[in-house]
Amino acid sequence: MIKTDPPIETKTAYEMTEWLARYGQTERGGVTRLLYDQKWQDAQQALMRKMEESGLVSYFDDAGNLYGRLEGSQKTEAVILTGSHIDTVTDGGKYDGAYGIAAGILALQSLFEQYGRPKQTIEVVSLCEEEGSRFPLTYWGSGNITGLRKQDHIKELKDTSGTSFTEAMNRAGFGLGHFRQAKRDDIDCFIELHIEQGEVLERENKSIGVVSHIVGQRRYNVTITGESNHAGTTPMPYRKDAVYTAALLIQTLIQRAKETDPELVATVGRMEIKPNIPNVIAREAVFSIDIRHSQELLLESFSTSVFHTFQRICQEHGTGLHIDNWMNEKPVPMCEKLSALSIDILKREQTPYKVMTSGAGHDSQVFGRYVPTSLLFVPSHRGISHSPDEYTKAVDLEKGVQLLTKTLYELAY
Repeated sequence: MIKTDPPIETKTAYEMTEWLARYGQTERGGVTRLLYDQKWQDAQQALMRKMEESGLVSYFDDAGNLYGRLEGSQKTEAVILTGSHIDTVTDGGKYDGAYGIAAGILALQSLFEQYGRPKQTIEVVSLCEEEGSRFPLTYWGSGNITGLRKQDHIKELKDTSGTSFTEAMNRAGFGLGHFRQAKRDDIDCFIELHIEQGEVLERENKSIGVVSHIVGQRRYNVTITGESNHAGTTPMPYRKDAVYTAALLIQTLIQRAKETDPELVATVGRMEIKPNIPNVIAREAVFSIDIRHSQELLLESFSTSVFHTFQRICQEHGTGLHIDNWMNEKPVPMCEKLSALSIDILKREQTPYKVMTSGAGHDSQVFGRYVPTSLLFVPSHRGISHSPDEYTKAVDLEKGVQLLTKTLYELAY
């Protein structure tokens, strides 16, 4: 771990995200910080020093979540929590997760300098993991805090190099009981400021997105079984072509999604064909389906209707059908009271905003099941994220920090 760092003035969110991006910077200008690796450790240690320089009391929990605490003047255990995640995808962007942490530190520093101690304690958290990029498990940070994730979930998990989850955690100094337990019951509410990772705000010239719901996600693997045969000697009417049937199903899925609701999205992102030989009719086609919407009833009715049609099409073409539903995340509504507070501030400041849903998953969907939660967006240029090309204008970053600061003031002072 890095022990010392030259002092760097990071008075703006842009400066702070640029500074933080040094920890894990890639040749392409992106960032790679995977859970518990050395770059991740360096970033958390640097953030700990930054928190202390900003007047906060810093500490880790045993999962590796890092906190900066601004103690309240009134005796209450309820803590207002803000922040986001420090880990990235491989060769990801500078802003995803990191911006929410930087904004939280800057907001608390500004509040303390202007108004002193708050009435209610505020903490900023650098969540140890959200992306699932190193190990096949997401939301390890927020999941530990809320009790959603437990040690049983990681027993068999390994990264691509064969290192076990537990081994990586212990090497970084966590999971050994050296720090306070991660599970908390003292969180009053959670506020996450994040880049949109979409292009809606930029296209509509809005400065802030106030999220009403984080969409539900259903993911499936669909297997079509046909019959392999010679491509030249098998007449078209006699074929049981798995690829042709799969193409009909995919076309049906996408067309039905377009006709159902403007906010419904359906994606086929992966496909495997067997035997995958140019002059052989395919005996099997497997493809993925990702369906998202903010209303559970619509997700259910759409999926049921589409898969009923799938069965009919497969029967007509003499192919088998198997559907494996391996993810079923329900939509999570954000706290209407917290959203209304931010909207009131935006209206007073005459800041253009949009009430919207989040099509991507965030730590807020974990916290939102347990405590009042607010998710706020700033624009993403061209909607690009999880890429070195991820970018948000400095002026938009600052507007987000200003909103977070004023929201925290209303809640804690």
